[in-house]
Amino acid sequence: MGLTALQGHGEGLGAAGVGDYCGATTAARFRDPQAEFAALRGGCGVYDLGFRAKISLTGGDRVRWLNGMVTSNIRDLAVGHSVYAFLLNPQGHILGDLYAYNRGESITIDTDRGQEEKILATFDHYIIMDDVEVTNLSEQLTALGIAGPKSREVLAAAGFAIAEMQALQVQSVMWQGTECTLVRGEESESASYQIWVAPGSVRQLWDALLAAGAVAAGFEALELQRIVSGVPRYGVDIRERDLPQETEQARALNFNKGCYVGQEIVERIRSRGAVHRKFTGFVADGTVPIAAGTKILAGEKEVGEITSAASVQLNGREKTIALGYVRREVGVPGREITIGTAKATVVQLPISDSLLLQEERSLEQHPA
Repeated sequence: MGLTALQGHGEGLGAAGVGDYCGATTAARFRDPQAEFAALRGGCGVYDLGFRAKISLTGGDRVRWLNGMVTSNIRDLAVGHSVYAFLLNPQGHILGDLYAYNRGESITIDTDRGQEEKILATFDHYIIMDDVEVTNLSEQLTALGIAGPKSREVLAAAGFAIAEMQALQVQSVMWQGTECTLVRGEESESASYQIWVAPGSVRQLWDALLAAGAVAAGFEALELQRIVSGVPRYGVDIRERDLPQETEQARALNFNKGCYVGQEIVERIRSRGAVHRKFTGFVADGTVPIAAGTKILAGEKEVGEITSAASVQLNGREKTIALGYVRREVGVPGREITIGTAKATVVQLPISDSLLLQEERSLEQHPA
């Protein structure tokens, strides 16, 4: 795996550990991942997004063609906005996930570097007589992310003049004479932004955001934030064997857009209602070692499995948050289950502070 553009400027970054994440090598941590997670949740954390690939689609058929390739509605996507989507094979299996950004004269695809090769190969396979040109921008464009309630304040202090933005809105901005792209995140609890920039300017931008008050965060803290936010990661929580509706990612599915690769299977599942599992979250009190693949039990019966888990400090308490698949009749918020040997509760995603407080009260009233 190659270094991200920021990690290529590694001297002086201060990373306490480096590792592979989503198809690229970047900082795992800068200090305590729990402190970095706290900044992402309650202040402002800045992190490397160089593990995300950028692919440009141009040509007169790009909108029609991509609309026939992915599960979301590209045909009606407004300029300056984006949408999350799955890429399926004809059998309805999930080949990858991505964001599609309508940039006016082009569409920019954003996905993990680990999915880049498969998505490019799939695109190449399906472009036959279409006026569509695919350009890999991953070496020409990198990104940083910031998250937390103070994100907008930090952006302003770093010299960004930004207007109010909707979730998944994208706009071109100038920063210290450098052209950047600013993207608003789709989070519900706290603000987040991505800043796309040329690799040669990424270190200058990183230093400016730190000087403006952001806390450096590595991918270990990002994983804590991802799991608490209930966001599935392709290759970990979403696999080819999972059906689109099982993932509970309604934001990725549009049932009114017309035909696309794998649509027949998705529509058949919708019309028959024949999905028996669902992706959801679980909370256990304290620090509980839970590995991916750990079975979920309801009584003595096996009803699902865990795909991701993390122990975090929330509201002054140690909690273990897990994500995974469970049978629908069991996946009801508040339902008590067992993960391995640990008692846990099914929770609605995303997991909010108020939800955790409710779960704490429930545990106090009904101790294991």
